[in-house]
Amino acid sequence: MLEQLATRHPKLFGAAPLPLKRGIFQNLRTALPELGEEDLKEALAEHTRSTRYLQAVAAGQSRRDLDLQVVEPMAAEHVFHALVELFRRKQRKAARSPEAERATLQDEARQWLGRRLQQHIETTGLSAADYAGTMRTRDGEVQALLQELVAQASAQSARDEAMLRAFEASGASVAAFAEMYGLSVQEAGLILARARLHQQPAPDEPSHPADEAAPAVAGNDAADDAGKTS
Repeated sequence: MLEQLATRHPKLFGAAPLPLKRGIFQNLRTALPELGEEDLKEALAEHTRSTRYLQAVAAGQSRRDLDLQVVEPMAAEHVFHALVELFRRKQRKAARSPEAERATLQDEARQWLGRRLQQHIETTGLSAADYAGTMRTRDGEVQALLQELVAQASAQSARDEAMLRAFEASGASVAAFAEMYGLSVQEAGLILARARLHQQPAPDEPSHPADEAAPAVAGNDAADDAGKTS
């Protein structure tokens, strides 16, 4: 079934798939009535659980219909759950590796998740604390990593604000201030811009915090497509 779908819709079901619109199951049933309903459900469930599909979701790519038209942006919580599931798969792979390599691979997986979560936080525009409070998970290791990111962001914010106060008190130009602290003009400008951004009112938080989806179904694609309740 997946081979048939990949032949008919290679951009959606091929080697580098695009995220599917929610409700794609009914669209496929209408467009390809010869496909068996139960087989199609199983094929969609397997596809949306695949690592390559999760990678597309984790990258934040928009959802597409059968004509490859963008129908909606990828929800932030779906990106988060895809990242968490990919991390778990990296951890499971590390656990199966030779003992001499295991700790290194586990640490690399954790560093990978930390980088990707930091990138996602910046993409959402939320503070690290708001992000950690919104993207809920029962995974203790992921929770601990989120709290580390919150602590790092808080420390960075304090340093930036101290630099901004020093800059405003100095009366110097950005170039002169940068030279005083051994920074490039670009580095000093970035620090000052971040500090000023921190002083602005925080954006409204999402009204519905994201509860964690079933680990293997990022975004509940298969459930949505089969007409189930997410």
